[in-house]
Amino acid sequence: MAYYNTNTRSPPPLQHPVPTHPAYIPEPPSTPMSPQGYQRYTSSPSAPGYSQPDSNAGHISQPYAPGGAYQTLGANSPPRQPHPSQMGAGNPVDFSAWGFDNATAAFGMQLGQSAVAAGQEYVQKNLGGFIPISMLKHHFNVSNSYVIKKLRLLVFPWRHRPWSRRVIRLENGQSEWSPPREDINSPDLYIPLMALVTYILLAALHSGLNSRFHPEILGVTASKALAVVLLDFLFVKSGCYLLNIPGGLSSQVLDVLAYDGYKFIGVIATLIAGLLGLGRTLYLLVFIYTFLATAFFLLRSLRSMVLPDASATAAAVNPSQRSRRITFLFLVAVSQIVYMGVLVRV
Repeated sequence: MAYYNTNTRSPPPLQHPVPTHPAYIPEPPSTPMSPQGYQRYTSSPSAPGYSQPDSNAGHISQPYAPGGAYQTLGANSPPRQPHPSQMGAGNPVDFSAWGFDNATAAFGMQLGQSAVAAGQEYVQKNLGGFIPISMLKHHFNVSNSYVIKKLRLLVFPWRHRPWSRRVIRLENGQSEWSPPREDINSPDLYIPLMALVTYILLAALHSGLNSRFHPEILGVTASKALAVVLLDFLFVKSGCYLLNIPGGLSSQVLDVLAYDGYKFIGVIATLIAGLLGLGRTLYLLVFIYTFLATAFFLLRSLRSMVLPDASATAAAVNPSQRSRRITFLFLVAVSQIVYMGVLVRV
């Protein structure tokens, strides 16, 4: 039988080290990422002696943030930078952290604001006299639902009713056209501008697929598109001048530019049909259909401008003038096949 020594001493109990606060924590320097300096999560003790920490000594409490949030970090947690909202929008920005003198930075900001104000004044003085900025904003006042409905109208205009534009009455007793987002019959400049950019990109893609792409194609295509729009615009404006068609100069300029730009929707559809390789016959059918849709859309839309109602004009239109205006309207619609035929040749 074996005997065990009952007088063997037991090992001493395990004791965990007591965490202590350092006597001094140096303040980290400011960096460009943190111009206001790092936020300290501890504070130096007021006396060399320390009392026994409580059970929460494993965590270090962060002082209250300006927003009132109280955060608790673990002993091994990395220091956190203050939230941008804690820095305050009203606090002056310290540009010296980025290597700039405060006086020089303030002068640069003032100079930039003066340049922007001078640019706005120049545009308002030179362009505003010919095309008011408010009227230009009116033609870009669109919504997502308007764009979708307008694209559907441009592709399928056959059964659309009515074609007359809405008029809103202002508080001062005057009247003006409703913005495009409130009237689908109102011309806009957003769709023509986006269609022009899309046409240039599709033409470059078509050239790239045929191993003919070159950076100059972008400029050539844009110049050709702008030349076609300008030629169509001059033709319509010349006809309006010769036929003595009334209307405000600035409003007619933007309206005619908008109507001239809608042809790019049919051109884009034709180019997509060509890129898909659906065959020469289907390509021609798509081109003919989009031409007819564009011509019909222009016939009905420009009618209110070429043949206004008797109540909207001071002088009545006699039968001979009406006949010439109808002929001019058909010429505008039929000439779209020439412009679209030039544009689809990329």
